[in-house]
Amino acid sequence: MTKYGKESSMKIQKIKVIAKAKGIKSENLEKPELIRSIQKAEGNFDCYGAATGFCDQANCMWREDCISKT
Repeated sequence: MTKYGKESSMKIQKIKVIAKAKGIKSENLEKPELIRSIQKAEGNFDCYGAATGFCDQANCMWREDCISKT
């Protein structure tokens, strides 16, 4: 659980709220691109969706969702 709620399979509406709070414009962005923009804004690797069954970013709030999509 994160301060934004359950991280696994987070809905796009919730992701847009997080993006807005970080000053990221979310229109015209699909979920993966939006999450990568948030990761980058937080100073993290913008690697959402790039994992191939393994992810070494244990503290990433998107980790479970990301691994389940790959």
